Amino acid sequence: MKKQYVVFGLGRFGGNLVKALAESDSEVLAVDQDYDKVQEYSKYATQVVRANALDESVLRNLGVKNFDHAFVSFGDNIEASILTSLMLKESGVPIVWSKAQSDYHSKVLEKIGVDRVIQPERDTARRIAKHIVSDKLIDFIELSSHYSMAEIIASEKLDGKSLVQLSIRSTYGCVLMGIQRGEEIMIAPPAEALVRKGDILYVIGRNEDINRFEEEGV
Repeated sequence: MKKQYVVFGLGRFGGNLVKALAESDSEVLAVDQDYDKVQEYSKYATQVVRANALDESVLRNLGVKNFDHAFVSFGDNIEASILTSLMLKESGVPIVWSKAQSDYHSKVLEKIGVDRVIQPERDTARRIAKHIVSDKLIDFIELSSHYSMAEIIASEKLDGKSLVQLSIRSTYGCVLMGIQRGEEIMIAPPAEALVRKGDILYVIGRNEDINRFEEEGV
């Protein structure tokens, strides 16, 4: 069953988030008051609604409590961001992430119980989307438009296999830089090193190669 996400605010960050989530084949509801933005993102989101998120009746009609994850990404309207985040938490949305414009804004969002405060200069929309739609991916850092570094949890499928057997580079085109097991990290592990379920694999490569390794190899 596909996860369902709702994004409030279709500015640069919110809009890119909608696109990234849509690329992951998730169901996305996008909400904004601006007619042009609603039209622009209607080709990416599963559904786009032009509405005022500050209206509690609107949130009820949208059925926000039925969504798995909500994002609040308004521009400079800090008041709208805080009030919408609060109403979403009170509505029973399981996870609410909100974008902060300043340290003050961030502190208020944390106080009202937002599950994660997004710092746009630190958290790219694509990175966040990759993180939440995967149960194997711990972190995803874009190095360029084509290359990234990822931290991926090894599943039972890899348990007890050596790096020679896995042949990650020749099969998937990714380079394994290290393996973390508990508090210990092995950098540039030898070919005979064994992978255990729950290990964190540090890989670097082209985005499409990392995606394939995550989907097929792990």
